Amino acid sequence: MIKTTLEQWRMFKAVVDYGGFNQAATIIHKSQSTIHHAVHKLEEVLGVPLLTTKGRKTILTEAGELMLRRANYLLEEAAKLEAIAGTLSHGIESKLNIAVDAAFPQEEFFNVLDTVSAQYPFLRIELIETILSGANELVEQGHAEIGLSPYPMPNGLNEEIYQLNFIAVAHTEHALHTTGRQLKYEDLKSHRQIVIRDSAINTSKNSGWLGAEQRWTVSHLRTSIDLVSKGFGFAWLPEASIRQHLEKGLLRPLNLTQGLNRTTPFFLNFNDADKLGPAARTFIGELRYQTQHMTVSDSKSL
Repeated sequence: MIKTTLEQWRMFKAVVDYGGFNQAATIIHKSQSTIHHAVHKLEEVLGVPLLTTKGRKTILTEAGELMLRRANYLLEEAAKLEAIAGTLSHGIESKLNIAVDAAFPQEEFFNVLDTVSAQYPFLRIELIETILSGANELVEQGHAEIGLSPYPMPNGLNEEIYQLNFIAVAHTEHALHTTGRQLKYEDLKSHRQIVIRDSAINTSKNSGWLGAEQRWTVSHLRTSIDLVSKGFGFAWLPEASIRQHLEKGLLRPLNLTQGLNRTTPFFLNFNDADKLGPAARTFIGELRYQTQHMTVSDSKSL
């Protein structure tokens, strides 16, 4: 039989998080005596001291540190249970937030959204376009239920969903095309590279070769394509995004000895499958189906 309660653990955690009994009482709107009693009861039932006083500070004992780690896990799981119950009680979710990297192929992605909307006509879909690790950050912070990202999440569920090809290109009349020989990375260093800024705030990453002494950094894939197409620099760009530019002769692949093409995996990321509603699950199923039939040549990027 369980002898402790979630409320006791919540009060114990509050004392630690807010630096004392008085502070915890103010934050969680309980009397100081109620919190004292709850923590004392925990210590009595467990048979070990959890907190001790050092000067004017209330600090954890060694046993308290261990129990706090387990209590954090317990309270997180309880919060998940309540969230899942909320999803079940409401049935189909009213809104679905999806964070998607701007390089992810567009046509199939929009087909997936259209299929989901047809099945759930009252569903509001919030589409958030991101760069690099931005999608994962939004999922981790709870601002999006699903993320499509070139990076796996360290603390989430990751499924490799697609392989996207990037190609090094410059405008047809760019100086890099006039050397008459194959290019090495050293040849690129004296020319301007166009790179895209990570949209994540706290976990921004650099991607690919960044060896050029002169770089222009932009926030959107479309800006990068536009700048390279007008001869302002070179870049590695999603092949599917620039197919028309290649066909029209605006862009040419660089004649590199190595590294011309880079294949980047894309991941379907989310935190907790049990918290996803029916519409989110339908989206994931349709996305899996579409990506199984995708080829780089027939995709267009966001």
